[in-house]
Amino acid sequence: MTGTGLLTHPIRSSRSGTLRFIRIFTSRMSLAVRVAVLTILAVGATLTTVGVAIYFVVENEFESSLDESMIRRAQAGVDANLGSLFAAGAEPDALALTDIKVNVLRAGEPIRLLTGEPSTSTFPAQFIGIDEREVSLGVTTESLRTATDDGRPYRIVAVQSGPGEALVMAQSMESIEAALDRLRIILLLTGLVGVAIAGLSGWAVASNGLRPVRRLTAATERVALTNDLQPIAVTGGDELARLTISFNQMLSTLAESQRQQRQLVADAGHELRTPLTSLRTNIELMGQTASPSGRTLSDSERAEIMGDVRAQLEELTTLVGDLVELARDEPVNRAPEPLDLAEVVEAALDRVRLRAGETRFDVRLTPWMVVGEAQLLERAVTNLLDNAVKWGPDGSTVTVRLAAGVLSIADQGPGIAADDLPHVFERFYRATESRTMPGSGLGLSIVRRAAERHGGTAEVTSIPGRGATFILRLPGADS
Repeated sequence: MTGTGLLTHPIRSSRSGTLRFIRIFTSRMSLAVRVAVLTILAVGATLTTVGVAIYFVVENEFESSLDESMIRRAQAGVDANLGSLFAAGAEPDALALTDIKVNVLRAGEPIRLLTGEPSTSTFPAQFIGIDEREVSLGVTTESLRTATDDGRPYRIVAVQSGPGEALVMAQSMESIEAALDRLRIILLLTGLVGVAIAGLSGWAVASNGLRPVRRLTAATERVALTNDLQPIAVTGGDELARLTISFNQMLSTLAESQRQQRQLVADAGHELRTPLTSLRTNIELMGQTASPSGRTLSDSERAEIMGDVRAQLEELTTLVGDLVELARDEPVNRAPEPLDLAEVVEAALDRVRLRAGETRFDVRLTPWMVVGEAQLLERAVTNLLDNAVKWGPDGSTVTVRLAAGVLSIADQGPGIAADDLPHVFERFYRATESRTMPGSGLGLSIVRRAAERHGGTAEVTSIPGRGATFILRLPGADS
């Protein structure tokens, strides 16, 4: 076990070192260079595979063609009784026109030499081997093999020419080797040119294809530096164009969110200015009465001022709470739970009745289970009830109904003008009639936001002079 660990540890270290080098090497490349390098590697591997296959196929075809040709000639020589003629001492002049060496074996031994070269030449001993002797002895009918003489390759064929006799022919393969050498050079040059073209093409394609990515990068850097959320131009209809469209949509969403934040800050500043100014005036008045030279306030005047201060503090508290609720992207409690909407409405009614004065409530509630946040829903229902109480005259009745997930709250106030209906749920929107009344203009915005976060809707219907009805729809827990 110890010996195995000692052997494998260096291998693993070397492998991890190689992978680390590859990661470091590629991490320093731009994406365009990586694409070009991968293209070069892919095309190079493909051309190498194809080139090797072509080379071996051509080499095999050359040898097969040469073998078939030599066997046909050897068989033709046997049919023409060439072996007997050579044994008798004939030397046809035709052999001088070819690069062929011929010999005849009897009982496995050569009897003479016939070549196109001078008769003093010897038939190379390496051309007579076991394969050729087995043909002459009748063990096999023919043989094929390759041998060399003075560095020159020869293809050697032996066929039976009679009982115990074989005709051996040796053909030079120099022309084939020369053709294969030329083929190797052509394949090598073709591969190099192909790799170079592939590299240039990969670089061009990567540079052109990544142009939208570079535009996105520049746009992102521009947004980070200048906070400019202007969209960028979209070209084409491919995946990069879709990415650009998505990026522009994100910029539009960010721009709208930024606009809403600025509007919220501006509206909040406007709404805070009035109670703060009034609160500061009352505090300054009380401060003046505390000085020796200041005027003296009666108990009733002091009580009135303190009442105004408390009312202004309550208004500020409500306004700040509403602003915090609307400024959050998500509620504080992010764990919704099953709850009965009827119980939520009952809890809101208990709270509103304490400050409703002479207002009466006609309530009919049917249990309705929802999945949500009790605190947020109770606040929304409380805002609707407070709104109904505020607009209804003293002694009026607020009708509250809950059935099948639809909560309706109707008042007996003056109603809402047709021009104001589309805007009642907007932040800080206040109708002309309501601008002299207490409120921040955020209560109904919280109602709509609570409905949307629970997958529901908030609506309002009204007939001027006959009151308004607010409707809150929430899906059930099983929906």
